[in-house]
Amino acid sequence: MTDAVTRLLGLGLRARRVVLGVAGVRARLQRGRLACVVLAADASPRTREKVERLALARGVPVVRGPAAERLGAGLGRPAVQAVGVVDAGLARGLVASSGG
Repeated sequence: MTDAVTRLLGLGLRARRVVLGVAGVRARLQRGRLACVVLAADASPRTREKVERLALARGVPVVRGPAAERLGAGLGRPAVQAVGVVDAGLARGLVASSGG
């Protein structure tokens, strides 16, 4: 499952339809511009609380991804705790691949 999530996010990154990092994800959530959020399995409790609460308030689904190091490595970046998905079709694929 996590490999599928990472592959889909990689496609979104190349198409510039994802936002990396907690600050960027929170900013896009506040503006109502995300279709889905992927949180690293080992995201800190503070990060989970901040992002999940805002996503829930906006009606945006949250998907559990792989560990931050693995998520970042799959995207060619250092450790990433949160990824926001702008594209609705990509978000549907992520939610479906996560079993949600």
